[in-house]
Amino acid sequence: MARNYKKEYKNYHSKDDQKKRRASRNKVRRAALRKGKVTKGDKKDIDHKDGNPKNNKKSNLRVVSRSKNRSFPRNKKAGKKIVRRKK
Repeated sequence: MARNYKKEYKNYHSKDDQKKRRASRNKVRRAALRKGKVTKGDKKDIDHKDGNPKNNKKSNLRVVSRSKNRSFPRNKKAGKKIVRRKK
């Protein structure tokens, strides 16, 4: 079954909240480009440690590989699962 991109955009990507999240992620990426932390085509992402794309504090951001940023354990609601380490 092929993806219905038109329906996906209508039901998810066109929502105001999703537009604001995307704009916030793009804003951080552009700032990192200007500062020289990332370059175009370097296969790096700006990771929001707490998973909230609207939280653009310096302490919440880091540069990580694309594969690491896009593959993390998820909870039942598809959010980031908090991994607790035993001492």
